[in-house]
Amino acid sequence: MSTLKIGIAGLGTVGAATIALLEAEPTHGGSGRNIEVTAVSARDRNRDRGFSLEGKTWFDDAVALAESDIDVFVELMGGASGPALASVEAALKSGKAVVTANKALLAANGMHLVGLAETAGVPLLYEAAVAGAIPAIRTVRDALAGIPIDSVLGIMNGTCNYILTRMENEGLDFETCLAEAQRLGYAEADPTFDVDGFDTAHKLAILSSIAFTTELDATAVSVEGIRGVEPADLDAARELGFRIKLLGIATMTEEGVDQRVHPTMVPRGSALAETSGVTNAVSVRGPAFGELVLSGPGAGGSATASAVVSDLTDLARGLAPSPLGRPASSLMPFRRPQAGGHRGAFYVRLPIADRAGAFAALASRMAAEGISLEQIVQKTPHRPEHLPPLEQQTVVLVTYPTTEAALGRALAAIEKDGVIVRKPHVIPIAQTL
Repeated sequence: MSTLKIGIAGLGTVGAATIALLEAEPTHGGSGRNIEVTAVSARDRNRDRGFSLEGKTWFDDAVALAESDIDVFVELMGGASGPALASVEAALKSGKAVVTANKALLAANGMHLVGLAETAGVPLLYEAAVAGAIPAIRTVRDALAGIPIDSVLGIMNGTCNYILTRMENEGLDFETCLAEAQRLGYAEADPTFDVDGFDTAHKLAILSSIAFTTELDATAVSVEGIRGVEPADLDAARELGFRIKLLGIATMTEEGVDQRVHPTMVPRGSALAETSGVTNAVSVRGPAFGELVLSGPGAGGSATASAVVSDLTDLARGLAPSPLGRPASSLMPFRRPQAGGHRGAFYVRLPIADRAGAFAALASRMAAEGISLEQIVQKTPHRPEHLPPLEQQTVVLVTYPTTEAALGRALAAIEKDGVIVRKPHVIPIAQTL
């Protein structure tokens, strides 16, 4: 039996779990080849990782590992540049197949790396880069190849989903839930990448490129994270029959591909609304098949390692799909729709000054932009009679479908009027999912 020689750069949680999976079953999937890790690289050779380095050649330099006598270079270091980029470039240029779990690397350098892989005639696989154990890449790239897709969307960051779930279920604020997520290891010490939506944006851009056969462009994703979501928003969502989820949404429009990441109110009872905790879910929609929903663990060592091993098994079987589903030369240039053109219903939380005429001013500015209001509710917290009245009140608006641009103009005018005491919080409403 021949051997597929693997070199792994990065021996953290995912790297260690990948080695454990491979050593437990070296002939994965009956490929007819033995999959063996013959070389490794990491920052600290002496760290106890729960497995032996015996029989594995150690490299201090990931680039040297990439250029060594291996068949496949597995990059699990992370980062959009630096050693990750240099070593993947070196591997491709030296004719090595590459497997990576690094969505940031692909989002920043995807087209460049795809070009190197095609020039060298070697595979570049990255199932683990999007949604962990969920086979989102395979489904869109292979199972739905050649079938028109209208949209791909989903919950693609377990940290944000965990925080929003805790906030809703326990009435906690964002900072409290973030601290607990950090304590449990779901969030990094610097959580910016996750909670501000960039992790989801990278994953969405990759899926979007494959789904719509366009060049990959992560810079064209409109991104908003979950820091602005307050318990009052989750309470309002419950009253309205929704849950708030951070969604990545890519939709094909007449003007181009609309890529957005933001908190969204999704109908209770839908597959995405019922996805809780650190679980991920990806929905793919098209006229021929309706909707496919894939759900499962989107992060964690074993879940991500399972996707890495599935790519290695494909290579052992001799399967080598084009990185983006078709040659880069046949991909359409990415076109982004005009900003503000997205149309839909919106939830708006407005902290307004408690003065006469405030409601009328709100309604007037909305009407001036052609925005109809489905609901307008004043949220007045209970206060003991001996306390003076609050100087501001919270008003919740629910609009009928309108454009982001029109709503933005109306809110800017309301702010200029001095009706509101701080910026409003807007959350799009997904009427059907």
